[in-house]
Amino acid sequence: MAHDVKSQVADEALVHRRRAQIIAAAVELFAHQGFYRTTIQDVAKKAGVSAGLIYQYVTDKEDVLLLVLLSVLDSYKQEIPAALAGLTDPLERFWAAVGAYCRVVDQRREATVLAYRSTKSLPDDRRELIKASEIETNGMIAACLRDCIKAGLMREVNAELVAYQLVTFAHSWALKHWRLKELCTLEEYIAQGFDFFAQALLTPKGRRHQQKIQTGG
Repeated sequence: MAHDVKSQVADEALVHRRRAQIIAAAVELFAHQGFYRTTIQDVAKKAGVSAGLIYQYVTDKEDVLLLVLLSVLDSYKQEIPAALAGLTDPLERFWAAVGAYCRVVDQRREATVLAYRSTKSLPDDRRELIKASEIETNGMIAACLRDCIKAGLMREVNAELVAYQLVTFAHSWALKHWRLKELCTLEEYIAQGFDFFAQALLTPKGRRHQQKIQTGG
C-alpha cells in the first residue's frame, strides 16, 4: 500500500516489488543501527541498488520509515481476514484473528520493535496516519470480540480496550523475544495467551462452547 508516499514510477507491480526490497533492507538497518544513523546510501547498499534508484520510489528517509511501519500494519490487514475466511463460529473467528496477529508479529519481529522505537521520528501528520491504520487493524479484533459478546459467549467488556490488551500481548512476543523464546515456542505462547484471556472473558455458555470446539463435539 503506497499511502501518501510518492513514486516516480508508474508501474504499480514494480513499485510494490522495489519497495518491498527497500523495506527489507531498511528494517534490518534501522533495527540494528537506528533510524537517525542510517542513510539512504546505507539502505541502497544493503538492498543491492543505487541511491538514485531508491529516490525513484521514495522522496526521503522518512518515506522509507513510513513504508516500513505501514507494511507491518498492512500485513495484519491481509493476514487476519485470510485467517477468518470460511469461519462462521464467533469464538473460532476471535481466536483465529488473535492467532493471526501474533504470527504476523513473529514474522515481523524487528519491524514490530522498530515501530515502538521510531514512530516518534515521523512528523505529526504521518504519525496520525500510523495511528489511524493501527485503529483500523485493532478494529478487526474488536469486531470479533463484539460478535462473541453478542452471541453470549463472552461477558460485556470494552471491546476496543480489550483489543489493545490482546495486541500488547502479541507485541510482547517481539519486544521480549530474547527471553520468551527460551521459555516457549510461538504456538505455546499463543495457546497460553488464549487460556489466560479465555478465563477472563468467557461466560459459562462460552466455556461450554470452547470445550466443544476443543473436543470436536
